[in-house]
Amino acid sequence: MSARRGVLSAGSFCVDFNKSIVRWPEQDTVTEVVRIDRQGGGSGYNMANDLKRLDPAFPVEAMGVVGDDDLGRFLIGECEARGVACAGLKALPGGATMSVDAINVLDTGRRTHFFHAGVAAALSPDHFDFSSSKARILHLGLPGAHAAMDVPWRAHANGWVAVLQAARRAGLTTNLELMTTSAERLAELACPCLPHLDFLIVNDFEIGALAGVATRRADGTTDVVAVGRAIAVALERGAMRWVVAHFPEGAVARGRDGTFATLGSVAMPASAVAGVNGAGDAFAAGMIYGLHEGWAIADCLRLAHSSAAASMRAVSTTEGVSAVAECLALADKWGLRPPPA
Repeated sequence: MSARRGVLSAGSFCVDFNKSIVRWPEQDTVTEVVRIDRQGGGSGYNMANDLKRLDPAFPVEAMGVVGDDDLGRFLIGECEARGVACAGLKALPGGATMSVDAINVLDTGRRTHFFHAGVAAALSPDHFDFSSSKARILHLGLPGAHAAMDVPWRAHANGWVAVLQAARRAGLTTNLELMTTSAERLAELACPCLPHLDFLIVNDFEIGALAGVATRRADGTTDVVAVGRAIAVALERGAMRWVVAHFPEGAVARGRDGTFATLGSVAMPASAVAGVNGAGDAFAAGMIYGLHEGWAIADCLRLAHSSAAASMRAVSTTEGVSAVAECLALADKWGLRPPPA
């Protein structure tokens, strides 16, 4: 096993203003915001802090850019307080830290994000230096949220490809977090990255977008058979050891060796759900933790679902996540849904 240990969580760091409303309004009308909560967010922040909540002793590094402003100092302070190594998280002068209004709709459990990129638009491969990292896994995101990374970079299809290649040359294994946008945009940005990935942990829509397979039915439910086909296509197009796709009812995982596993999600009662913002990141954190530790894929999926359920106990992206044993206890308490089929 590699002497490297831990995760380098890189890319998107932002401040989330989590706002809860009872129901989504019609345009040109007014609705009340019943709760506002300021928290760190973004794929880099969420993965780093979720991992530290799962296991405070687990080594986690952060890499990316924030503004040289109060929000940037808030993010760095929150990460350092949790024990995340922040030498690679740089404050850029002259611009604002990326921020997001995350609207949580209480009567549906759905969420919508409005983001201001700020200095995150300037993030480029030049901001990634892996020479001093001791981590084993790079968790990188988010294509579509960083303008300079989303366009061709020198000889590479985009900056994401350049960073993934550099990380692998430095000895890291790689995982890419995606941002749910149009299927066409997802495919444009992420498909060139597939040959440079060791893991891919995404939702049902995202895997469908990468494979050109419709994975959601007209009524919004997940077509699990189609998810399996999409995973197979992604594996053919990439270098991943594992591809995992999650959705509200469960998850499907497939390995390059043909190993296939499904597991239902935690049957969490609706009364226990405070919000779903960050649940996907928490799922990925549980999955990455288990893969790092060499767990069987079924155990990785169980922790991933348990981490996601724990996350949904809070409106913010990371505050609901707790220690590994405590998250797994939620699965024991509430049980799992039947395996998706």
